[in-house]
Amino acid sequence: MPSFDIVSKVQWMEVDNALVQSQKEIGQRYDFKDTDTSLEKGEEGITITSSSEDRAKAALTVFQEKLIKRKVSLKFTDPQKPTKTGKGGARILVKIKEGIETENAKKLVQAIKDAKLKVQGSIQEAQVRVTGKNKDDLQAAMQLARDMDLGIELAFMNFRD
Repeated sequence: MPSFDIVSKVQWMEVDNALVQSQKEIGQRYDFKDTDTSLEKGEEGITITSSSEDRAKAALTVFQEKLIKRKVSLKFTDPQKPTKTGKGGARILVKIKEGIETENAKKLVQAIKDAKLKVQGSIQEAQVRVTGKNKDDLQAAMQLARDMDLGIELAFMNFRD
């Protein structure tokens, strides 16, 4: 029985490359001189710290530009509101979202059911598996998933005959 998985996976190597490129650019740019601006990868995500809120936002823009150049969708990022640090500085946490959340997975499965395609969708951890007898129905389900706007980047993997 043919099947495929709908996933939302981040290319971590490209995120790391974008982070390194951003750190280099911020270290070299004149407008970031003497602002103590830094980007660091941690458990929660990417932490951007600077001596002022506008410099932190500018560093976030640099990071986002590097992600776009490395073909990483900004739908994977979730920038939080800037928080104050000591000495009038600011910190921005950029969370990296990976996997399909349960709520979005349920919407996806429900949309597949409502489309009356001859396929079944099932939630498996952070992905949705779609199975059916006909390849054309599976491709129609792929197109349906692409057309939905869930606010996350979707990819299709493990297509099996």
